[in-house]
Amino acid sequence: MPNMTQSFLDSLKRHRDAFATVEAYLDEAMQLLAAVQQCLAQGGKVVWMGNGGSAADSQHLAAEFMVRYKAERGPLASIALTTDTSILTAHANDYHFDSVFERQVRGLVRPQDVVIGLTTSGKSPNINLALQAANELGAYTVALTGRDGGLVKDIAKLPIIVKNDETARIQEVHMFIGHWLCEALDLAIVGNN
Repeated sequence: MPNMTQSFLDSLKRHRDAFATVEAYLDEAMQLLAAVQQCLAQGGKVVWMGNGGSAADSQHLAAEFMVRYKAERGPLASIALTTDTSILTAHANDYHFDSVFERQVRGLVRPQDVVIGLTTSGKSPNINLALQAANELGAYTVALTGRDGGLVKDIAKLPIIVKNDETARIQEVHMFIGHWLCEALDLAIVGNN
Protein backbone atom coordinates (compact mmCIF):
# COMPACT_ATOMS: atom_id res chain seq x y z
CA MET A 1 0.00 0.00 0.00
CA PRO A 2 1.34 3.48 -0.84
CA ASN A 3 2.56 5.64 2.01
CA MET A 4 -0.21 8.26 2.26
CA THR A 5 1.63 10.28 4.87
CA GLN A 6 4.56 10.63 2.49
CA SER A 7 2.21 11.48 -0.36
CA PHE A 8 0.69 14.28 1.75
CA LEU A 9 4.13 15.65 2.66
CA ASP A 10 5.37 15.42 -0.94
CA SER A 11 2.30 17.29 -2.18
CA LEU A 12 2.80 19.95 0.49
CA LYS A 13 6.44 20.36 -0.56
CA ARG A 14 5.45 20.86 -4.20
CA HIS A 15 2.87 23.44 -3.08
CA ARG A 16 5.47 25.30 -1.00
CA ASP A 17 7.96 25.19 -3.88
CA ALA A 18 5.35 26.71 -6.22
CA PHE A 19 4.47 29.43 -3.71
CA ALA A 20 8.14 30.25 -3.17
CA THR A 21 8.02 31.76 -6.68
CA VAL A 22 4.85 33.86 -6.25
CA GLU A 23 6.67 37.08 -5.34
CA ALA A 24 8.10 37.08 -8.88
CA TYR A 25 4.57 37.84 -10.15
CA LEU A 26 4.17 41.02 -8.10
CA ASP A 27 4.61 43.45 -11.02
CA GLU A 28 2.09 41.56 -13.16
CA ALA A 29 -0.34 41.38 -10.21
CA MET A 30 -0.12 45.17 -9.81
CA GLN A 31 -0.76 45.64 -13.53
CA LEU A 32 -3.80 43.36 -13.21
CA LEU A 33 -5.10 45.37 -10.25
CA ALA A 34 -4.66 48.67 -12.11
CA ALA A 35 -6.44 47.32 -15.19
CA VAL A 36 -9.37 46.01 -13.14
CA GLN A 37 -9.66 49.27 -11.18
CA GLN A 38 -9.70 51.28 -14.41
CA CYS A 39 -12.23 48.90 -15.95
CA LEU A 40 -14.63 49.17 -13.01
CA ALA A 41 -14.19 52.96 -12.76
CA GLN A 42 -15.22 53.23 -16.43
CA GLY A 43 -18.34 51.14 -15.91
CA GLY A 44 -16.80 47.98 -17.36
CA LYS A 45 -16.93 44.41 -16.17
CA VAL A 46 -14.45 41.64 -15.51
CA VAL A 47 -15.09 38.55 -17.64
CA TRP A 48 -13.59 35.19 -16.61
CA MET A 49 -13.26 31.87 -18.45
CA GLY A 50 -11.49 28.55 -18.16
CA ASN A 51 -11.91 24.82 -18.68
CA GLY A 52 -12.32 22.12 -16.04
CA GLY A 53 -10.86 23.24 -12.71
CA SER A 54 -10.10 26.61 -14.24
CA ALA A 55 -13.79 26.95 -15.13
CA ALA A 56 -14.62 26.42 -11.48
CA ASP A 57 -11.98 28.95 -10.47
CA SER A 58 -13.44 31.47 -12.94
CA GLN A 59 -16.90 31.05 -11.44
CA HIS A 60 -15.48 31.30 -7.93
CA LEU A 61 -13.72 34.58 -8.66
CA ALA A 62 -16.67 36.10 -10.50
CA ALA A 63 -18.78 35.30 -7.43
CA GLU A 64 -16.25 36.97 -5.11
CA PHE A 65 -16.57 40.13 -7.23
CA MET A 66 -20.35 40.13 -7.47
CA VAL A 67 -21.19 39.09 -3.91
CA ARG A 68 -18.26 40.02 -1.70
CA TYR A 69 -14.84 38.87 -0.64
CA LYS A 70 -14.36 40.11 2.93
CA ALA A 71 -15.54 43.70 3.01
CA GLU A 72 -19.13 44.88 2.88
CA ARG A 73 -19.30 46.69 -0.44
CA GLY A 74 -21.47 46.87 -3.49
CA PRO A 75 -21.20 44.33 -6.31
CA LEU A 76 -18.28 44.59 -8.72
CA ALA A 77 -19.44 43.85 -12.27
CA SER A 78 -18.15 40.41 -13.20
CA ILE A 79 -19.28 37.29 -15.03
CA ALA A 80 -17.89 33.85 -15.79
CA LEU A 81 -18.55 32.60 -19.32
CA THR A 82 -18.60 29.04 -18.00
CA THR A 83 -21.91 29.17 -16.14
CA ASP A 84 -24.67 29.09 -18.76
CA THR A 85 -25.12 25.43 -19.72
CA SER A 86 -27.65 26.27 -22.43
CA ILE A 87 -25.15 28.54 -24.21
CA LEU A 88 -22.27 26.12 -23.73
CA THR A 89 -24.14 23.07 -24.99
CA ALA A 90 -25.99 24.83 -27.82
CA HIS A 91 -22.81 26.39 -29.14
CA ALA A 92 -20.76 23.19 -28.82
CA ASN A 93 -23.54 21.27 -30.59
CA ASP A 94 -24.29 23.79 -33.35
CA TYR A 95 -20.76 25.07 -33.97
CA HIS A 96 -17.60 23.92 -32.19
CA PHE A 97 -16.30 23.93 -28.63
CA ASP A 98 -13.21 25.86 -29.73
CA SER A 99 -15.34 28.97 -30.26
CA VAL A 100 -17.68 28.58 -27.26
CA PHE A 101 -16.12 31.51 -25.36
CA GLU A 102 -15.28 33.57 -28.46
CA ARG A 103 -18.98 33.77 -29.35
CA GLN A 104 -19.85 35.00 -25.87
CA VAL A 105 -17.01 37.53 -25.93
CA ARG A 106 -18.25 38.95 -29.23
CA GLY A 107 -21.75 39.30 -27.78
CA LEU A 108 -20.93 40.59 -24.29
CA VAL A 109 -17.54 42.30 -24.18
CA ARG A 110 -17.02 46.05 -24.61
CA PRO A 111 -13.75 48.03 -24.89
CA GLN A 112 -13.81 49.07 -21.20
CA ASP A 113 -13.90 45.44 -20.02
CA VAL A 114 -11.14 43.18 -18.72
CA VAL A 115 -11.23 39.62 -20.05
CA ILE A 116 -9.29 37.00 -18.06
CA GLY A 117 -8.60 33.52 -19.40
CA LEU A 118 -7.35 30.80 -17.08
CA THR A 119 -5.41 28.08 -18.92
CA THR A 120 -2.68 26.11 -17.18
CA SER A 121 -1.11 25.08 -20.51
CA GLY A 122 -1.70 28.24 -22.52
CA LYS A 123 -2.81 26.00 -25.38
CA SER A 124 -6.61 25.92 -24.93
CA PRO A 125 -8.09 26.90 -28.32
CA ASN A 126 -11.32 28.21 -26.78
CA ILE A 127 -9.44 30.53 -24.41
CA ASN A 128 -7.00 31.71 -27.07
CA LEU A 129 -9.72 32.46 -29.65
CA ALA A 130 -11.77 34.33 -27.04
CA LEU A 131 -8.81 36.47 -25.97
CA GLN A 132 -8.04 37.25 -29.62
CA ALA A 133 -11.66 38.35 -30.09
CA ALA A 134 -11.47 40.49 -26.94
CA ASN A 135 -8.31 42.14 -28.29
CA GLU A 136 -10.13 42.93 -31.53
CA LEU A 137 -12.94 44.53 -29.52
CA GLY A 138 -10.43 46.72 -27.64
CA ALA A 139 -10.80 45.07 -24.22
CA TYR A 140 -7.84 44.50 -21.90
CA THR A 141 -6.88 40.82 -21.96
CA VAL A 142 -5.17 38.81 -19.24
CA ALA A 143 -4.01 35.20 -19.24
CA LEU A 144 -3.41 33.34 -16.01
CA THR A 145 -1.36 30.48 -17.36
CA GLY A 146 1.52 28.16 -16.53
CA ARG A 147 4.35 26.05 -17.85
CA ASP A 148 6.04 28.06 -20.64
CA GLY A 149 2.95 30.20 -21.33
CA GLY A 150 1.96 28.29 -24.45
CA LEU A 151 0.37 30.25 -27.29
CA VAL A 152 -1.61 32.49 -24.97
CA LYS A 153 1.49 34.38 -23.83
CA ASP A 154 1.57 36.03 -27.25
CA ILE A 155 -2.17 36.76 -27.31
CA ALA A 156 -3.00 38.29 -23.92
CA LYS A 157 -1.92 41.87 -23.27
CA LEU A 158 -0.93 40.72 -19.77
CA PRO A 159 0.24 37.12 -19.51
CA ILE A 160 0.91 35.95 -15.96
CA ILE A 161 2.89 32.74 -16.39
CA VAL A 162 3.26 30.48 -13.36
CA LYS A 163 6.51 28.72 -14.13
CA ASN A 164 5.52 25.26 -12.98
CA ASP A 165 4.60 22.06 -14.80
CA GLU A 166 2.03 20.65 -12.38
CA THR A 167 -1.57 21.63 -13.13
CA ALA A 168 -2.70 21.62 -9.50
CA ARG A 169 0.15 23.86 -8.37
CA ILE A 170 -0.48 26.30 -11.25
CA GLN A 171 -4.17 26.48 -10.32
CA GLU A 172 -3.32 27.07 -6.67
CA VAL A 173 -1.17 30.06 -7.62
CA HIS A 174 -3.90 31.35 -9.95
CA MET A 175 -6.36 31.25 -7.06
CA PHE A 176 -3.89 33.04 -4.80
CA ILE A 177 -3.59 35.83 -7.37
CA GLY A 178 -7.36 35.94 -7.78
CA HIS A 179 -8.01 36.06 -4.05
CA TRP A 180 -5.34 38.71 -3.58
CA LEU A 181 -7.00 40.76 -6.35
CA CYS A 182 -10.29 40.56 -4.44
CA GLU A 183 -8.57 41.62 -1.21
CA ALA A 184 -6.81 44.52 -2.95
CA LEU A 185 -10.09 45.75 -4.43
CA ASP A 186 -11.73 45.53 -1.00
CA LEU A 187 -8.92 47.63 0.47
CA ALA A 188 -9.13 50.16 -2.35
CA ILE A 189 -12.90 50.48 -2.01
CA VAL A 190 -13.52 50.41 1.73
CA GLY A 191 -10.06 50.73 3.28
CA ASN A 192 -8.74 48.80 6.22
CA ASN A 193 -12.01 48.74 8.15
